[in-house]
Amino acid sequence: MSGGKPPERQDPPAMGLVGWLRWAWRQLTSMKTALILLFLLALGAVPGSLIPQIPVDPIKVSDFYDANPGLASWYDKFGLFDVYKSVWFSAIYLLLFISLIGCVVPRLQVYLKALRARPPKPPRNLHRLPGHQRFETDATEAEVLAAATRELRKRRFRIETYDGAVGAERGYLREAGNLLFHFSLILALVGIAWGSLFGYRGTVLVVVGGQGFSNAVAQFDDFTPGRAFTPDDLPPFTLKVNTFKATFATDGPQRGAARSFDAGVTYQVTPESPEQSYDLKVNHPLSVDGTKVHLLGHGYAPKVTVRDGKGDVAYSGPSPFLPQDANFSSFGVIKAPDARPEQLGFEGFFLPTAVIDQRGPVSVFPDAVNPALVLTAYYGRPSDETGKPQSVYQLDKTKLTQFDDGKGDKLRFQLAPGQSIDLPDGRGSLSFDSYDQWVKLQISHTPGLNLALAGILLAILGLMGSLFVHPRRTWVRVRTEDGRTVVEVAGLDRGPERGLGDEIDAISTILKKKREQA
Repeated sequence: MSGGKPPERQDPPAMGLVGWLRWAWRQLTSMKTALILLFLLALGAVPGSLIPQIPVDPIKVSDFYDANPGLASWYDKFGLFDVYKSVWFSAIYLLLFISLIGCVVPRLQVYLKALRARPPKPPRNLHRLPGHQRFETDATEAEVLAAATRELRKRRFRIETYDGAVGAERGYLREAGNLLFHFSLILALVGIAWGSLFGYRGTVLVVVGGQGFSNAVAQFDDFTPGRAFTPDDLPPFTLKVNTFKATFATDGPQRGAARSFDAGVTYQVTPESPEQSYDLKVNHPLSVDGTKVHLLGHGYAPKVTVRDGKGDVAYSGPSPFLPQDANFSSFGVIKAPDARPEQLGFEGFFLPTAVIDQRGPVSVFPDAVNPALVLTAYYGRPSDETGKPQSVYQLDKTKLTQFDDGKGDKLRFQLAPGQSIDLPDGRGSLSFDSYDQWVKLQISHTPGLNLALAGILLAILGLMGSLFVHPRRTWVRVRTEDGRTVVEVAGLDRGPERGLGDEIDAISTILKKKREQA
């Protein structure tokens, strides 16, 4: 052996930009990556359920800011108050979409090729397969092969005849189920994206018997449009709530629990169309020109008349109060900014069934059995018009002074319907005339909802196919030895073995019966 230096070790060639791009694409379109992204998408949706969302309830978001300013600022930086429109959630969504397409398209090509392929030839050593039977018969080779072909066809195998053997295969729908499952996820993602882009959702509080609602952006209390939505996309329908009835359990352990909510509404699809009626209930939305109107909740709106220090009516009408507990103790404010010489404001509670206990005035039942209005009052200089919108459910008390009762305590008073109170120092009066009810409606249009629902249903169908269809290959080989026909029957499951031995025994039994008949 000649001496000399060993050959120098050469470094592998650099991958280059194209190589790295191919590697990244293979990683992104792998099944492992798709599952990880699907898990991250589900994990990313958790904050959307636990943390108040601006599109759903901006008031709760504002309250969260007031209660946790430091934590809220961090939440805002990471988009946790609007999870489904955040950059990171959109990135996961888009990557999952691309990954699923990259998974499905190549597998679809392989599957179509497999559908056109013939069942494979029998292996050389059938006895090594997990399911195997060997026996001898007096029937001819042709008779055995013909009987085997008939039996395998009955069992829904696809048949291919070879020299002295039959190859059979079934279970092609298993891979079809896998492909359908992944395609359905893509379909669901497209449907959700379509609704997110072109849909909208808003809520509005409508007083029963009041002016009603017109489907315009300015009419909503809060409105969340899709990214590609324009106000011209809103169908021009109008709606009015004429009646509302709520029933509650009056006795038993569930006393006060809601039993039914029923709102009688009339609507017009267009200003020129005839008026139509509908009985709006929970989980029975009204559908108008592709838009769904859901009944979300209800409450009370006490009707009051406020007179200023000059005796003029500064405010008259219903003021919606928002429920705070199961018995509908409802908080609200009444504003009279046009009162002169000083503006007036009131805040407090409407109690449907008012009683006085150690806690003070409270409601003990959600229905209006003994309604009462418990308020405190404020006054102040007329404020300048700034043009900025103000919440109808909050009273800005920075420039207001609370009335006192002349004994050193803050003024608080309770009124029943028909009662009134004169404010101290001749600054005006308030009368509790009666009360109305209001309902909270959600108006939404989600154009891709049916597509997403179809994707979910197809995903379930595909999953069932992939779980319950068993791919299997079966072979029957026949040869003649010493004047006798030797038959071998064997099979192989392309997955977990489920009843393979029993089926091989059953096929062998059928072929043995052919021997006896011969």
